[in-house]
Amino acid sequence: MEKFREYRTGCILLVVFIVFTVLVRCVSVQPIGPENSAVGFAKLNGAVFRGLGVHHAWYVFTEILGYLAIVLALVFVVLALIQCVKRRGFRHMDREVKALIGLYIAAVILYVFFEVVVVNCRPVLIDGVLEASYPSSHTMLSLCILGSALRFFHEEIKTRNLRLTAEAVTAVVMILLVVGRLLSGVHWFTDVIGGVLLGAALVSLYYSACRAGEGKEAS
Repeated sequence: MEKFREYRTGCILLVVFIVFTVLVRCVSVQPIGPENSAVGFAKLNGAVFRGLGVHHAWYVFTEILGYLAIVLALVFVVLALIQCVKRRGFRHMDREVKALIGLYIAAVILYVFFEVVVVNCRPVLIDGVLEASYPSSHTMLSLCILGSALRFFHEEIKTRNLRLTAEAVTAVVMILLVVGRLLSGVHWFTDVIGGVLLGAALVSLYYSACRAGEGKEAS
């Protein structure tokens, strides 16, 4: 029971995401999207989309930031592989590194899952194609990558000013990605909310796994 309490926040966020997803699929579903695609919470999503409009500059900007986040994730993967080789196997790696790998694997699996199981499609066509858009994969993946990076910077950068700068830049980029994705107009409002909920749940579970490892080492 005590071990479960460590993961309580992440589990609650995950349940909230699941409930929210069911509501998006069932509540006020109307064909307001391109090619008459059905969208949940149609009035809310339609109103937000019409109010914000479509901004290609924000779309390009968030695409670039997203690619940079993926590069950062690849750096962490390389560092994990180096540790795996040095310690002769996954079993002997740091618990935090194992948790990070688990976070990345879960994020990729969920990304693929929601590409196959379509909840909502985009409010605009991308290169003439109607794509799945729930939850916002940019938002979810960015929160996972940058949220885990925040912990890494806090733990590994010993110089205070450099650590605070790295954390501040990471937090700003995370906010820009979430807000910018909504402003770009390539996602419905509920897509971004779903991405935030799922990303926050995964990052919370990752942090809990790291803290559980610290408690085990201390004992």
